[in-house]
Amino acid sequence: MSRIHPALVLAFVALPFLAPWPVVAAPPSHTEPNPASMAVGAPVNINTADVKELMKLEGVGRRVAEKIVEYRDSHGPFKKPEELRKVEGIGSGLWEKNRTRIVIK
Repeated sequence: MSRIHPALVLAFVALPFLAPWPVVAAPPSHTEPNPASMAVGAPVNINTADVKELMKLEGVGRRVAEKIVEYRDSHGPFKKPEELRKVEGIGSGLWEKNRTRIVIK
């Protein structure tokens, strides 16, 4: 019976560990506009938006959207976007996330 040479065994055992790591393709870049994400980032006119439209703002749920409408109904239209911060539930974090999207027309 023939014996396997020790160098041959070493080659089969060690070579896989010495081989370079396989190159993996980078994930696709997201530089092209996505129609779905464009709708999410659309401006929201806080003087005319209903509850459903206000909920498109990041972090604004139904209750906060309802408070915005209630505030607008009792105090009149917003004169500048920053007035939105007077509404209960609109903190600095929520304002910062959405301030570029909040418009007055």
